[in-house]
Amino acid sequence: MLDDYVKARKRGEKEYRRAVAAGRYPYLPALDDIMEPSRAYQQVSLGINEVPLSMIVGTKTAGRRNVFSSGFMPLLDSDTEFGQKWIALYDSQIENGIRDPIRAYEYMNRFYVLEGNKRVSVMKYLGAYAIRADVIRIMPEHNQNLENEIYYEFVAFYQVTRMNEILFSGKGRYAALAKVFGQDLEKPWPQEAIDRLNRGFLTFTFCMEKKNPASIGQTMGDAFLLYLQIFTLDSLIRETKDTLLARIDKLWMEMLAQANANNIDLQEWPEDLPAGPSQSLLGRLFAKAPAYTEYHPLKAAFLYEKTQDASGWVYGHELGRSEVSETFEGIVQTCKYEGLTEDSLVEQALNDAAAKGCECLFTTSASMMPAAMRFAVENPDIRVLNCSVNLAQHAVRTYYSRMYEAKFLMGALAASLTDSPRIGYVADYPVYGDIASINAFAIGAAMVRPDARIILRWSAEKDVDWHKDFSWENISIISGPDFIRPRSQEREYGLYLKKGEELTRLAAPIRHWGKYYVLILKSILSGAYDALDNKNGQPINYWYGMASGVIDIILSQKLSRYSQKLVDVLRREVISGELNPFEGELRSQDGKIYVPEGETLSSDEIIRMDFLNENVVGEIPRPGKIVDSAKKTVSISGVPAAKEPEGQSLAESMP
Repeated sequence: MLDDYVKARKRGEKEYRRAVAAGRYPYLPALDDIMEPSRAYQQVSLGINEVPLSMIVGTKTAGRRNVFSSGFMPLLDSDTEFGQKWIALYDSQIENGIRDPIRAYEYMNRFYVLEGNKRVSVMKYLGAYAIRADVIRIMPEHNQNLENEIYYEFVAFYQVTRMNEILFSGKGRYAALAKVFGQDLEKPWPQEAIDRLNRGFLTFTFCMEKKNPASIGQTMGDAFLLYLQIFTLDSLIRETKDTLLARIDKLWMEMLAQANANNIDLQEWPEDLPAGPSQSLLGRLFAKAPAYTEYHPLKAAFLYEKTQDASGWVYGHELGRSEVSETFEGIVQTCKYEGLTEDSLVEQALNDAAAKGCECLFTTSASMMPAAMRFAVENPDIRVLNCSVNLAQHAVRTYYSRMYEAKFLMGALAASLTDSPRIGYVADYPVYGDIASINAFAIGAAMVRPDARIILRWSAEKDVDWHKDFSWENISIISGPDFIRPRSQEREYGLYLKKGEELTRLAAPIRHWGKYYVLILKSILSGAYDALDNKNGQPINYWYGMASGVIDIILSQKLSRYSQKLVDVLRREVISGELNPFEGELRSQDGKIYVPEGETLSSDEIIRMDFLNENVVGEIPRPGKIVDSAKKTVSISGVPAAKEPEGQSLAESMP
C-alpha cells in the first residue's frame, strides 16, 4: 500500500522536524547506548507478552535506528529496499495479520526492539494497542534513586499479575492498587482479579482520552488509582461514559493536587490569609447582608473516630468545639458525631451533617481522609477539612499544629533537670509531623546537655510496655503521652520526674484546638477561606504554631524560677522566629548529615522528616509491630519507614 507508506513517512518527517526544533534527538534511542558496557546486568526471560506499543520506545542496537523517527515512523523513500519491505509487511497485516512475535528487551519499563522494528512501525501506524513480543528483562542495579525504587515495585507487581501497562510516578502505589483488589505483591493474583483490573484500566484509559495526565507529571496509572480510591471499580465498569467523564472532570483537580504533593501550600500564619470582602465605609454602606447571622448561622460538624470518654485526643477537640460555640455566640452552630471507627460510619455522618445544612465539616483523624475525600469530591460546595499533615488533596484541606516547637522547649527543660543523660520519650504514631517532634525534643535536650540520649518508645507498638522499660533502665525524667482520657487515673503524661512511686509533674504540651477552630471559622466568615482557593490544584494545609496560640506548654509551679525563665526565653525566641531547632548541622542516627552547618530545614522538609536525630536511641516501628488500632492511620499518614516490611524495603527484597 504505497499511499499508506507515504502517509506514514510524512508523519515520520513531521516528528523529525518537531524533535529537531525542540532540540531533541530525532531518531530512535538505542538501549546499547543507554547501558554501561562495563557493567554486568542480570537478564530475565519473560517469555511471550502482549506489550503495549506505547511502551516500545527504541531499538536494542544502533544499527537501523536512523531509518525511523522517534515515534517509529519510516523516514526512507518508498522505492528503497526498506520501503518495499515495510509495504509488504503492511499488506500482510491487512490480509492475514502479523503473527510472529517480535524480540525485545525491557529496561526500566521501556521496551527496545531487537528483531521486528518494521512490524512495530506498521502496527503503530495502524493505531494498534499492543503487539506480541518475546521479552528479556534487563534488571538495573538497585539504588536509592526514586525511579529505580518505583521500578522495583513494578517488577513485584508484574510477577503477580504479568501486566506491563500500569505505571506509577510515586512509591507505594502498586501496593495501594493491590490493596484495592484485596491482593498483595507477594502471591500471584487469581485470574478473575487480573481480568477485572485489566478491564477497569482499559475502560478508564478510554474515558481519559481527552485528558493527559503526563501534562501534569502524572501517569495514567496514577489517575486510575486515584479514581479507585474514591469510586469503586464496579462503578467504573458499570456506569455510562458520560457519567465517567463527569467524574473524571471532578477528579482533575485532585490529579493536579497529587502532582503538587511536594508543593503543598502551607499556611503557617493566620495573618497571611488573603483579605475577605471589602470593609471600607463605602463597602459597608452598600454591602449585602452578612452571609451568616443568628438567624442564618454557619453550621459546622465535628467528626470523631472515638468517643471523648475513651480518647484524650477527642476530648481536646471537644473542648475546642465548646470554645467555638462560646466565641461566636450563635453565629456558628456546631454538632458532633462520635465513634466513627469505619469508613461507612464516617460517610453516613458526613451525609447526615450535609442533610442538616452543615457547610463546614471537620474530620479529626487522618484515618477519615478516604471517606472525607469521596464526600468532598461529590459535594464541592461544602468545606471539608481533615486533621492531618502532608496529605495532598485539593477537595479536602488539612490542618495540624507545629507541636515540635513545644517539644523543643520540653527537651531543653528535661535536660536541665536530670542527673542522667538518659531521658525517656513516649511517641504515639509514626506519622508525618510527629517525627519532627521527637527530633526537636532531642535537639533541645542536647543544646542544654550535649551528652543527652533520648530513649524512644512507641505507645502504638505491639508488645511494648514503656512504663516497665523505663523503670528497668532507671530512667527518671520522661516525656510521656500528650493525652490522657478524661477522668483517667493515669498520671504518667506530659513531662514528669519519677523516682520510685513518687511522680512530679514538670510540664505538659497543650494543643489549643479551640483557638485553631476559631481561626479557621473566622476565615470562613470573613471570606478569606474561599479567597484562598488554589485553582491550579495546589493542596492547602494550615500548619499553625506557638505564635498563633494554637500550641503551648504548661509549667509546674514546683519548677524553680530559673527553669521557668529558661522556658520563657526559649519560647520568645521560637515565637519570634529567631530560634529554629532545625537550623545548623543536623545528623541522623547513622551519621548522615541532613542539614549542613549554616542552613535550615524548610517547613516542608520538617513535615516530611522520616529519620531520627543522632542522639535518639530507638527506631521507627515497621507495619508488623504496630497495634491494629493504629494501622489505618499509619497506612494513610505514616512515614515511609513505618510502611515498609520488617527488615528491608520492597526494592531491597527483589533480585
